[in-house]
Amino acid sequence: MAVNKSVQFKADDIDDVDFAAMLEESFKKTEEDSEGTIVEIRGDEALVDIGKKSEGRLPLSEITDAKGNLLYNVGDTIKVVITGRGVVSHKKALRKEKVKAFIDAYDPEKFAEPIDVKIVGKNKGGFVATDANGVEFFLPKTQSGFKNSNDIVGKSYKVKIIKVDKDEQSIVVSRKKLLDEDRKKRKEALLGIVDNADVMEGTIKKITTYGMFVDVGGVDGLVHYSEISYKGPVNPSSIYKEGDKVLVKVMSYDNEKRHLSLSIKAATPDPWDEIKDGLEVGDTIKVIVSNIEPYGAFVDLGNDIEGFLHISEISWDKNIKNPKDHITEGEEIDVEVIEIDAKDRRLRVSLKNLLPKPFDEFKSKFKEGDVVKGVVTTTTAFGAFVRIGCVEGLLHNEDASWDRSQKCKDIFKVGDEIEVKISKIDDKEQKISLSIKELKQSPVGEFAKKHNIGEAIKGKIRDIKDFGVFVELGENVDALIRKEDLGNVDVATLNIGDDIEASIAFIDEKKNRIRLSIRQLARAKEREVLNEINSDDKMTLGDIIKEQLK
Repeated sequence: MAVNKSVQFKADDIDDVDFAAMLEESFKKTEEDSEGTIVEIRGDEALVDIGKKSEGRLPLSEITDAKGNLLYNVGDTIKVVITGRGVVSHKKALRKEKVKAFIDAYDPEKFAEPIDVKIVGKNKGGFVATDANGVEFFLPKTQSGFKNSNDIVGKSYKVKIIKVDKDEQSIVVSRKKLLDEDRKKRKEALLGIVDNADVMEGTIKKITTYGMFVDVGGVDGLVHYSEISYKGPVNPSSIYKEGDKVLVKVMSYDNEKRHLSLSIKAATPDPWDEIKDGLEVGDTIKVIVSNIEPYGAFVDLGNDIEGFLHISEISWDKNIKNPKDHITEGEEIDVEVIEIDAKDRRLRVSLKNLLPKPFDEFKSKFKEGDVVKGVVTTTTAFGAFVRIGCVEGLLHNEDASWDRSQKCKDIFKVGDEIEVKISKIDDKEQKISLSIKELKQSPVGEFAKKHNIGEAIKGKIRDIKDFGVFVELGENVDALIRKEDLGNVDVATLNIGDDIEASIAFIDEKKNRIRLSIRQLARAKEREVLNEINSDDKMTLGDIIKEQLK
């Protein structure tokens, strides 16, 4: 059996051609070109006289237009291909004509570049493809480059013409050759890129959440989001869009993973080198608020450097809850540099340092002794903090009420507006002491209106200490009998709750203190006795003493 010449290729013409498959295809090719005359239209077929013993059967669909109208009539002569078993095809004849015309006009130089084809069918040897003009090409399976050929019919690909056989009127194409050439070019380009230490221009092809893929010389590399800006990790989509041109520098290449790492920030001068010698702590700079978080804000210096403005450095107000109450994103503000560390790339700034200090502002408006209104901001075990204007003063428990048992947390709640007296302003510590009880008459003051020094008075022992005895004289009025003022009274004989009498020795209304003295009372009684002796001659000394002992 003769072998069809259309599959006899030289090894140097086609690389890795599947000769067995193509040979098998050649055995099936028994087609013959011919001309025939339509002699009859019968059902869905036309009978064509092809000079053989019997007419050839031509499917009527091959000679009708899209609307079903016949393109030829009985008696017309048309070109056909005899496919065997009495069947002829007009469409195949037309396709073979297009192939012949293509081959006759074929110029290797003109078709050195790839062409676009569409896969329209497949067989054991490979695939049938056509171009936009309907010219048929054969794509051998080994030249297809398809890993899976189950779903390629109907799809378009770029291929390269590798064989044109004028004798057999066949055109063989290869997709694999293009892929191999592309891989070779990419490998050569990659080697050149990896060895290139210079800055290169690339085109952003794809933006993801973790970075961007940038095309540099036909090779894609990844710019991780941490390699975009000296500010630190950023969202690439907020800065760039696909198609943008960017300068990049090669960082590394993983040959095993074929992963090329690029950097945008490495392709630009390090701004920290610029500011480390030109910026000092205490300098005032203009910045843009770039991002606000609950704990503070990031500010942009305008040269790819960000500083951090902690919430505590935004305002002198210690109770600031949200930075957004004081600053807004995009706002330009003046700040003071309070820390700069070029090595660790850390810059901290302060806004409040450029604002008037609340304590100085308070001192310009108020002085010690002023009575003002304030709002309770915090209550503690030892007192309450009260806001007056833009500062807070401390109201100790002992200054809140003359009643020693009362505590601020039991009297006030946060948000209460109260009237207080400024009792002390401490410039050195920048602290303000407040008082409420100084606005009211002290219990001792009320007591002093009714009683005088030297007056004998009775009370109830409230407490006994080593240094003396505390005596309760009335509501919130206590007095102290010092140990040396007990006279001849033995403290061991006294009990809490006992009634006791003494004379008033000292009253301090401001400090709410009273001192009593039994010794002074005894002396006063002695003087009274002597006075009575002197005023009553009829009474003997013994009588007087006897009277006193009753």
